[in-house]
Amino acid sequence: MSTLASHPDHSLYSNANTFLRQALNHQPQSSDADVVITGLPFDLATTGRSGARLGPDAVRRASVNLAWEEARWPWDFKLLERLKLVDAGDLVFDCGEQQQFTERLEAYADSLLSAGKTMLSFGGDHFVTLPLLRAHAKHHGKMALLHFDAHTDTYSAGSRYDHGTMFYHAPKEGLIDPSHSVQVGIRTDYTREGHPFTVINADQANNLSIEQVISQIRQQLADLPVYLSFDIDCLDPAYAPGTGTPVAGGLSSNRVLQILRGLVGLNIVGMDVVEVSPSYDQSDITALAAATIGLEMLHLLAVNKG
Repeated sequence: MSTLASHPDHSLYSNANTFLRQALNHQPQSSDADVVITGLPFDLATTGRSGARLGPDAVRRASVNLAWEEARWPWDFKLLERLKLVDAGDLVFDCGEQQQFTERLEAYADSLLSAGKTMLSFGGDHFVTLPLLRAHAKHHGKMALLHFDAHTDTYSAGSRYDHGTMFYHAPKEGLIDPSHSVQVGIRTDYTREGHPFTVINADQANNLSIEQVISQIRQQLADLPVYLSFDIDCLDPAYAPGTGTPVAGGLSSNRVLQILRGLVGLNIVGMDVVEVSPSYDQSDITALAAATIGLEMLHLLAVNKG
């Protein structure tokens, strides 16, 4: 276990550019890690404000503020005593090459999953989820999607590379089962008639009890393997201003964390947190929220393993 206490010669900011100050490993497939952290510095599919390519670095830097806790409230165990983590750094691709990025990410994810690893990926814009889903479906079959967002991202009129079209294409490719998938926090327009996903919109997610929201999610996901994708604009801009498409009326960071903690026991097979755009952030609060959400996701895995 790599902690401040077990390495007294390390300062608080040692390995500050890795998630939670964990070891950097560029060959994670052959490591003993349970979970591999990967940065995806891609925002070529953005339709709003650009800048999410800088998100992975911002999230890693913000995570330093979480690394010292060891046992994080309200969990009653130390995460790194249950899970082995490595940070693989950022996926490398040639600037401007969208198709190359897409192919490299799918192949990279496939190699990690073939090695028995679980992925936690930090975007980047939300398009990155589509190649990740393609790789995960090869190993887990059709999955349930648990999607936190202000937008459904099911729009059919976008370009080939568009961060608003992933969940239009994913069901058509047989990657996810929309009848057992849930979208939480939606507060922008979409075609309601025939919409294949269960939607817990922002008003419902804010006004129902935490227990009611969790119950609806669990009931819909059934027993399928779950891919968990969190667009940071699910949060209200008061809690996450640093994103490309901010939409007022979202969830608070505390409410989201409570919902996530209620998902213990789900068969979560892959995870991402996307759309942090640090150039629009204030005092790093968006990056901190994203790092904290990623940390909560890791605790869900740790509980299942423990």
